[in-house]
Amino acid sequence: MLPSLRRKLDALAERHEEVGRLLAEPDVIADNTRFRTLNQEFSQLQPVVDNLAAYQRAEAEISGAQSMLEDPELRELAEAELPSARARLAELEHALGLLLVPVDPRDEANLFLEIRAGTGGDEAAIFAGDLLRMYTRYAESRRWQVEILSANEGEHGGFREVVARIEGRGAYSRLKFESGTHRVQRVPATESQGRIHTSAATVAILPELDDIAEIEIRDADLKVDTFRASGAGGQHVNKTDSAIRITHLPSGLVVECQEERSQHKNRARALSLLKARLLDDERSRQAAVQAESRRLQVGSGDRSQRIRTYNFPQGRITDHRVEGLTLYRLPEILQGELDELVDRLTAEQQADELKLLTRED
Repeated sequence: MLPSLRRKLDALAERHEEVGRLLAEPDVIADNTRFRTLNQEFSQLQPVVDNLAAYQRAEAEISGAQSMLEDPELRELAEAELPSARARLAELEHALGLLLVPVDPRDEANLFLEIRAGTGGDEAAIFAGDLLRMYTRYAESRRWQVEILSANEGEHGGFREVVARIEGRGAYSRLKFESGTHRVQRVPATESQGRIHTSAATVAILPELDDIAEIEIRDADLKVDTFRASGAGGQHVNKTDSAIRITHLPSGLVVECQEERSQHKNRARALSLLKARLLDDERSRQAAVQAESRRLQVGSGDRSQRIRTYNFPQGRITDHRVEGLTLYRLPEILQGELDELVDRLTAEQQADELKLLTRED
């Protein structure tokens, strides 16, 4: 282990001990806010302490086995123990390194999902619908709530544009890698000659944050329009102008929300979405400056990059950000079985972050 990483781990272990002492002090116990903050920090540091203790035990085991090599009677036993002890030490070193990788404070947030049809006409709109169905089924498998905020349906199915809100613990951490251009290669239902067409749709994953302090929106910068929400009719048909369209004049961004029957709720949802888009644009600009040092461009909000290809004739999905990430499980993944992809992308991002961490040292 690099000495610099070991120093950081030792410092965190010392902080854990210090926080433990603070939590026992009467004035801290009497202060609910401070007690809760320190208790959360103590819990977050506990895995570091546990893994560091295991690492130190593994070091001691290796040291003991190496000293046994000098004893002819114990040499064979030591040679048998050393490989597994060294492998265990390597596993613990990797785990400790990952614990040093900064946690994205947005990971536990709910999110806004935006899908727009790109090149490919009607087929692109149909593919956008397929993507929405994929993410919806994935959300259902994790018991998240999905709420469609606005939708512009395609002429032959699917969507030209659809915006949804997904609510659930850890939703952003699992789907933040999906931002980008998704390409599909298949024979469209409307193709009479059986030719394979290539179409695309763009996906944006925007975290919904409770307090977006970095973004300040002035009322003077907003143009707010109300209109009657479209619907299927019947007893719940919208007879009032409850739908909201907000235009942010400085940036030109336009957001809509028409699913709630309350104009106030639609306005609140639309403002939250607008703030998320503005913050995402700012973070994308910052990420672009840092992108040269990163191999895996995930979660940056860059929709111009082609990130994934869905090839129907071969039944495969290829993620272009990770070398060798091709899965021949296209039907299952389109049914919402995304965990294998997400886990691999998460591991790649953690590896990249760890490389940057060691490079800085």
